[in-house]
Amino acid sequence: MGELNNSAAHRRVSPRLQNVPAEKRPFYGSPKRTADESENDVVRTKRTKVAKPPKPPAQSSKPEAEPSKGKVILESGEGKDCVDWSWYTGADLPLTDANGVSYTARVRETLRVFNLHYLHYVQEEEKRCRGPENGSPVKSPSKKPPKGPSLSPSKGYDKKKDDEPKKQSKRPDLKALSEMLKKNQILFPEKKIGHLPGIAVGHQFYSRAEMVAIGFHSHWLSGIDCVGESKGKEKFRGYELPFALTVVVSGQYEDDIDNSDEVVYTGQGGNDLLGNKQQIADQVMKRGNLALKNNMEQGIPVRVVRGHDCVNSYTNKVYTYDGLYKVNNYWADKGVAGFTVFKYRLKRLPGQDNLCSKQVNFVRARGSKVQAELPGLVCKDISNGQENICIPATNVIDKPPVAPEGLTYTSSIIVERDVNIPTNAPGCSCKGNCTNPLTCSCARLNGDDFPYVSKDGGRLIEAKAVVFECGPNCGCGPGCVNRTSQRGIKHRLEVFRTDYKGWGVRSWDFIPSGAPVCEYTGVLRKTDEVDGLLGNEYIFEIDCWHTMHGIGSREKRMCDVTIPNGDAESGFSNLSESEPEFCIDAGSHGNVARYINHSCEPNLFVQCVLSSHRDVRLAKIVLFAADNIPPLQELTYDYGYELDSVVGLDGKIKQLACHCGAVGCRKRLY
Repeated sequence: MGELNNSAAHRRVSPRLQNVPAEKRPFYGSPKRTADESENDVVRTKRTKVAKPPKPPAQSSKPEAEPSKGKVILESGEGKDCVDWSWYTGADLPLTDANGVSYTARVRETLRVFNLHYLHYVQEEEKRCRGPENGSPVKSPSKKPPKGPSLSPSKGYDKKKDDEPKKQSKRPDLKALSEMLKKNQILFPEKKIGHLPGIAVGHQFYSRAEMVAIGFHSHWLSGIDCVGESKGKEKFRGYELPFALTVVVSGQYEDDIDNSDEVVYTGQGGNDLLGNKQQIADQVMKRGNLALKNNMEQGIPVRVVRGHDCVNSYTNKVYTYDGLYKVNNYWADKGVAGFTVFKYRLKRLPGQDNLCSKQVNFVRARGSKVQAELPGLVCKDISNGQENICIPATNVIDKPPVAPEGLTYTSSIIVERDVNIPTNAPGCSCKGNCTNPLTCSCARLNGDDFPYVSKDGGRLIEAKAVVFECGPNCGCGPGCVNRTSQRGIKHRLEVFRTDYKGWGVRSWDFIPSGAPVCEYTGVLRKTDEVDGLLGNEYIFEIDCWHTMHGIGSREKRMCDVTIPNGDAESGFSNLSESEPEFCIDAGSHGNVARYINHSCEPNLFVQCVLSSHRDVRLAKIVLFAADNIPPLQELTYDYGYELDSVVGLDGKIKQLACHCGAVGCRKRLY
């Protein structure tokens, strides 16, 4: 954030927006209401806005299905009456739907719903592969040893097969996709040509299942997404069907040539998809091959998606949308393996955003550089070795470049003298790692289950009112999944100078949704001690109790947690309508979280965490990824200021413009 002068102390409340209409609040949790909320509750759990998406407003001036409205001139000079597809380059796409919600927000929330389903299925798989005791395998529950005459292995119990440990399923992402299809939560279920609103070129990485979830691709295994005669006959009358909407370039065919702006794309069929990717038969002019031929003859652009290697994905691939391409020509040729293949030359249309593929290559190159080669490097490590990974600072904005100033780095909380931290709470009796939620006392505090899955080093399944982690008196070790937020920073972060917002933070690594990014550290103080301080905009109120109870118009989160007896109400009765009693002051002491900027459409969320004690008034503040965050995207969270809530010493309301740049920006920070 940029510097603020002559202003009262501003409390950075955790980002559950206060006094903001529900439709403008970011969505992080379950699409269902919690069971303990009644129909008459004033504060309700946020519902998903994408269960039944409204149809986008009709484009009366540029219809899709009237072939007499335009004309496309092919490279050969021959013309064919059809729609003028040039408007699909993205400039005329609507920013919001009929309800005024930005399509960017709808895409993001759809992906969050997918990730919620996905992590729940990951958790189910991890349970299935564990036994009722720590570390023991699961036996098949579906079959039991038969009594009486023996049965054949194909019809009954097979000891060798049914008693062996269950192997982990490789595709919980497809289970999540099936769940969304069942609940009609796909964002764009109808076939659409050209750019899709809210899906910008080069701004996100997707899995194959996520592309299907947002309606970008119709099948997770197909390389060419087409409009066929069965479903497109009425909507696209006057056109030669089939034609292609999307092609995926991922190295699946040995004859592909990819030069970014120009692609020689190998047609569909005859490929050993599940083997060595070699051609094993001749291709035939039908389905996707015929569709791309019809695209060329009718001048219809096709979306191009590229695959990139990624060890965090179940398919070892992530995908980027790289914009619209024109099919210039095609030909039949003998491929590398000697079989006939169809090849299509695709040329990227001008006037689009930069390719995300170039960003991927840049990040890989950046990761291999030594720090001295980073452009604008002003500090090699702002943490001075306190973190697991160096955090460099760069500045290519100021002339001459300056480094961040005024902060003494601390990777842990500093407790003020007049703040009494409770004694360490009793812990669980698990050994090694906690694996059984039925016997782990810490899991029972979280609603009888672990809040994390172990995938990717630990991911929070969904945002909760508070998370109870294992602490110093627990029998488990540091590798326990229920200590996920205690392992320090594990992604390569960079503090960089922004154009309008002072310093910001970005990651060189892909950060999966639910992964912890960093804790918000500083000096733990009583809130009433910081009132009246001038120029300190790094006050973060610990409002865990208030969020649990929806106090002060805060958005109430899922609250299936159990506060131990003696701590639940003791000393808290006077907090029902008061301000949070404690806060974290990062004005002079803090960590990298101090430089993370605000956004009205953030990619991080705040989570209160308790580990060593159970006093929610003194919970730790940890920032988690709300989305799958691509490399070099700025990290942001919602500061949660209430508009007109900041008053100066002169009694006048202070205002600060917001420069987050989000489509749904509220234009003011407070």
